[in-house]
Amino acid sequence: MDYCEARNWAGFDPYDALNSRLFRALPFLNFKVARLGITQVVKRSPVNFRPLLLVPPTHNPKGLALFLVSLLKLQGAGLLSPAREKVPAWMVNRLLDLRSPGVEHWTWGYNFDWQTRFQLVPAGSPNIICISFVANALLDWYERTQDARCLDAALSAARFILEVLYWESPETPGCFSYTPLWRSEVHNASLLGAALLCRVARISGHKELVEPALKAARNTVRKQQANGAWDYGESDSPSQRWVDNFHTGYNLCALQAIAREASTPEFDASMERGLDFFLQNFFREDGAPKYFHDRVYPIDVHSVSQSVLTLQAFQQLRPDGAALARRVLDWGMANLWDKRGYFYCQQHPRYTIRIPYMRWAQAWMVLALSATLEDAAGAGRPALPRSA
Repeated sequence: MDYCEARNWAGFDPYDALNSRLFRALPFLNFKVARLGITQVVKRSPVNFRPLLLVPPTHNPKGLALFLVSLLKLQGAGLLSPAREKVPAWMVNRLLDLRSPGVEHWTWGYNFDWQTRFQLVPAGSPNIICISFVANALLDWYERTQDARCLDAALSAARFILEVLYWESPETPGCFSYTPLWRSEVHNASLLGAALLCRVARISGHKELVEPALKAARNTVRKQQANGAWDYGESDSPSQRWVDNFHTGYNLCALQAIAREASTPEFDASMERGLDFFLQNFFREDGAPKYFHDRVYPIDVHSVSQSVLTLQAFQQLRPDGAALARRVLDWGMANLWDKRGYFYCQQHPRYTIRIPYMRWAQAWMVLALSATLEDAAGAGRPALPRSA
């Protein structure tokens, strides 16, 4: 947190290459193949070219939301430094300032343009991932302070998800798209949106939000494989036909939130199957979290953080998951932690990407560590190893 706060919680992102002032000054490079190329080269390189490309550090709404949730966890456990007591309120105001421009509802998007195989998505364009994380963080603040602005914003975001992103078809009886720019069936995105709607419904009393959310959850459960896995998405393209660690964790935690917020046991069997697959396929004996179910590398900091969060969330169902979460965290501290105060991005067989990404690495690991401290404080256990 010292490292992040010293940089005003702003930094680089794996996908922010198109924020390059140099790239924007060369309009002859501004076409799809060039945008895809520069994004992938900068993302995959172990050398940080962003200073040379004049990519500025910026605030990422999702990253700020993760920091806000972390600070509130520490505050609730009595562990937040007095010097940071005012930081959560500042983050709430900053998140409200970062809403998507020109959109009637309260929505949020990434702080950079990103190029898909088909079209360019402008910075700030609403997407369900950013919306869900920010709205949930604002609800955390609302439940702590009763700040009506945050409930109003979260309710508006839920209505956007329902009115703009929800769709049905004979093959897909309910789903929330990633973005309003195209129709998609990406399971973690749909479930995160569904979980937000269920939470907003419980807090606000707008029960009409629940049934579409349950339809989307049922669709994802119906698409679950017999072994408990989910493909990332349902497109026929190979670009969505893969099974990975942290999106599986997203799915499991979102299903758990839906079940909790909607008070339904309907998805218990699906969660059991998914959790069994998760435990059996994504971890080495030393605690290193595999990226994919069928191969280890790259070992990503995001897999470390989401594994810890998922295992903690399901520790009542799988008590042995708490010990595994500690091994994962210990592996992350031993292999991805830099004593200068930040976490690396990825470990590959022959090299490590040591770039200190703010959202992808720091915000997620701050959340994983804060959740671990909160859990330990609630249980009266020792919190973290000395290395942390």
